[in-house]
Amino acid sequence: MRPATATAAAVTTLVGAGAAAVAAGRYAGGAALKATVGPLPGEPRLTVHATAAGQITLTRDLASLRPGAYGLAGPGGVHAVVGPVLEDVEHSADTAVRRLERVTGGALDTGARVRFTPALHTGDPGSALGLDHRDVEIPGELGPLPAWLVPALRSTWVIAVHGLGSTREQTMNLMPCWQRMRLPVLALAYRGDPGAPRPPGGLGHLGDSEWRDLDAAIRYAMTSGADRVVLHGWSTGAAMALHAADRSELREFISGLVLDSPVLDWETTLRALAGARRVPSALLPLAVRAAKGSTGVHGDRLAEAAAPDGLSVPTLLFHGPADRLAPWSFSRDLAARRPDLVTLHTVPDAPHSAMWNADPARYEETLRRFLVPLV
Repeated sequence: MRPATATAAAVTTLVGAGAAAVAAGRYAGGAALKATVGPLPGEPRLTVHATAAGQITLTRDLASLRPGAYGLAGPGGVHAVVGPVLEDVEHSADTAVRRLERVTGGALDTGARVRFTPALHTGDPGSALGLDHRDVEIPGELGPLPAWLVPALRSTWVIAVHGLGSTREQTMNLMPCWQRMRLPVLALAYRGDPGAPRPPGGLGHLGDSEWRDLDAAIRYAMTSGADRVVLHGWSTGAAMALHAADRSELREFISGLVLDSPVLDWETTLRALAGARRVPSALLPLAVRAAKGSTGVHGDRLAEAAAPDGLSVPTLLFHGPADRLAPWSFSRDLAARRPDLVTLHTVPDAPHSAMWNADPARYEETLRRFLVPLV
């Protein structure tokens, strides 16, 4: 082969390999950021082995042995609520028996494949909890955003923002707690949620663009009777709250932040999401670069919003070492660097976005003590 021909062939091969790598990176980045609703990536499927009065037998797994209360979700609209592992019944080496609280959708047949979800309730605050509420629309930059407004007496409102894989139904876990404190609640559906506008390209931005929907919700609250707001966010919702506290023109009306399983490092969570969705480890750096290119997100804005020196309002963190999508080390470091403003409530053995589920009573008492001085 002539030198020129050999060189051309080598260049063609390199270009082809480079194009394939770019395409693979874009695929991997899209897989990590695709806006989807459902159990979080990496959450194992468990088999229902049996149900009886008040109990359910599941495949034995670290997930089925978690402490606390969870939803179970399966194909065909299956949804149930399970309580703690039962200690006074016989467990085999392959199964775990938990308390079965209720079946709220579908049929929990033997052999059904289910996954744990933080959301205990389905429907709306009226049908699920018997709470008075209004369906409202918040004007957002991409279009109307549906929200639930649960009224109460105080002039400080809670704006509740769900996280990855969930919907505003997750916020209903805490609505009875907020109602006992007489706090109005605005539970927001933001871009990518059912009924809300589709994000550009169908990709989520881990809070980097979504925070503007939260900003719209703050504006709605302030024009609808609120004097102050507390932002309570889970996962990417927590990242949205940090962005809003740092960048919103209405940030002076934010009296506090409650951050549950917060995404504090964009690249770390993107890598974790891609890995949990079975993206090969060799593609993870390409996935990060491709995601940056396709979304315009570079992580610097989140780093600035979550910087210890940038915090200006009391902040309560719920997080724990079992979180594999948003490592709690970032929360631990933030609390250590700003002890004057930040309180960290460590929750062991709880997966991402499920800090309340692991120990609802302690979570709510910690939350109550934090909120009392702010309202």
